[in-house]
Amino acid sequence: MSVLIHPTYFPNIAQCVAMANTDLVVFETADNFLKQTYRNRTYIYGANGKLTLNIPVIHSQKNRQLYKDVRIFNEENWQSLHWKSLLSAYRTSPFFEYYEDELQPLFTTKSEFILDHNLKCLEVISDCLQLYLNTTKTEVYHPVEEQHEDFRFLVHAKKEIPQELETYTQVFADKHGFIPNLSILDLLFNEGPNALNYLESQTVITPK
Repeated sequence: MSVLIHPTYFPNIAQCVAMANTDLVVFETADNFLKQTYRNRTYIYGANGKLTLNIPVIHSQKNRQLYKDVRIFNEENWQSLHWKSLLSAYRTSPFFEYYEDELQPLFTTKSEFILDHNLKCLEVISDCLQLYLNTTKTEVYHPVEEQHEDFRFLVHAKKEIPQELETYTQVFADKHGFIPNLSILDLLFNEGPNALNYLESQTVITPK
């Protein structure tokens, strides 16, 4: 089995479920960049509920720009802000300190392109999860996918298909309840080495 999926910024749990339950992950890297997707954002669980971490990008004057060509706007100190948000949200979680040293370089080393940064984040997350992925990349964009199971729909942040994911312990659940399908970081910091077992036990709801 193989899946086609977008490399996103610290992917949400549904994307990681798809990647954890396949033999081959094909990364979609030949498409156009679209706004309001997980390509440059992720959601974490802060003290006040769901919190967006957004990477600023430089938009082309042209209507269409390839995902692989989109540059990060590094004039903004976004990495420092994201790291402070993670510290505030997860410092008291069971496993934050366990992964802190592995993750911190992602918030101090700059990348020029958003796709490169996302792939770097995925590499580190895979190491943390001990999820060893067999991956390849697309070279041509096909609107209709016939070779691989198509999970590209999971990239949409604003028109998500609700996922029926099992609950797990979250830091602020006593305040705001369980929030499903957050960034993989939320699962990692709360479940630690058990995160991979969780991913392998879940299924993704696909469009009908």
